[in-house]
Amino acid sequence: MSIPRDDVRFVVLPMAGRNAHASEFGRTMAPHPLVYQEIPYDPQYTIYNRRLTALVMSNGSADDAYWKLRRQAILRHTGELPVEVRGPDAERLLNLVFTRDVAKVRVGRCSYQFACYDDGGMILDGVLVRLADDRYWYGQADGDLSDWLKAHGRGMDVDILDPDVWISQVQGPDSLKILAAAVDGAYPDPFRYFDAARVTIAGQEVVVTRSGFTNELGWEVYLEPDTDARAVGERILEAGRPCGMRPVAVGGARRIEAGLLNAGSDFDETVTPFAAGLGAMVDLDKPDFIGKAALQNCDRRNRTWGMRVPGGVARLGDSLSRDGVLAGRVCSTAWSPFQQCGVAIVRLDDPDLGPGTVLDVACQDDKVRPAETCALPMYDPKGEIPRGRLVDIPDVPRGGEIGQPGRPGA
Repeated sequence: MSIPRDDVRFVVLPMAGRNAHASEFGRTMAPHPLVYQEIPYDPQYTIYNRRLTALVMSNGSADDAYWKLRRQAILRHTGELPVEVRGPDAERLLNLVFTRDVAKVRVGRCSYQFACYDDGGMILDGVLVRLADDRYWYGQADGDLSDWLKAHGRGMDVDILDPDVWISQVQGPDSLKILAAAVDGAYPDPFRYFDAARVTIAGQEVVVTRSGFTNELGWEVYLEPDTDARAVGERILEAGRPCGMRPVAVGGARRIEAGLLNAGSDFDETVTPFAAGLGAMVDLDKPDFIGKAALQNCDRRNRTWGMRVPGGVARLGDSLSRDGVLAGRVCSTAWSPFQQCGVAIVRLDDPDLGPGTVLDVACQDDKVRPAETCALPMYDPKGEIPRGRLVDIPDVPRGGEIGQPGRPGA
């Protein structure tokens, strides 16, 4: 019997019961320490960084979770994998591997960083947290940077290790209110966008950062091995209850609207930072780093754009055509309840094309629809929402009420 590959997926289903763990958790990979908060909602998991991250949960639709994020707050237990780099040569190694100047990242600050191969192709990206002059955590996207760091750290006085740290995030306009209610004692001050601070939650000292993968106001908490994660998790749930916060699975629409790229789908080793629209994150004036020579001489035009699809949702990975000629591919795709259309991140073959290009795209209902490319992010171009400068709590459009997706042609 032949089964179409598109109809096959790998899912781990939890056992019934609030505190029961599926046997797959123990045999193959460690669960997030707060996985018990997801179990009541029949989560279906995907593998990310050799960890399990919830792909679907039964406590609401993707549209419902989107509006929770935009209007209140959500709690998500992520699969990002922190790598610890420490020692006298830690900054030197990270400056060799990353394209931005790590020396400019002060203790108590975070920085978006990515690594490239010698030919300028991207490896992966993530958020670097500077904990001390000689100690960093790098919350990496799906992939393996640890071996790359170890290979290039030979001869340096540096340690690269897995600190066994897990990340959860609270995102949405009520997120900082929830943090203030969760901490013991004083709220961290200052706590600006991409700041990192140590706070005490439920008697446990933890690192929190003003970061997240949504481009909404939010923060993340890093749970270390000696942290009583359950105590922290329960306090966060309690603090978020008055705001209607709840655990959610991975959501794609807001990330796509914000132009936050997903390693492995929106870029891979064949894509340079310039082609990915990340040229501003390459510091060609800093001392030598891996890939610098190639990036100095490569095509610096962007080929990665947003796309809106009226009336449908583009099919992931499908080709785009223009006047009957192949023109690119769909890298990420979702339905936007706010914009009431399909949204996507696409990579075009011709770097001379840009926003306003009309393309034909196959949608999830097998219909081909016209779509138009646009700049990323699709709104809030200066990132004022996550910085707290713009309190943007949108109204739910008619036909897009919570629980009423209203997805024509999806």
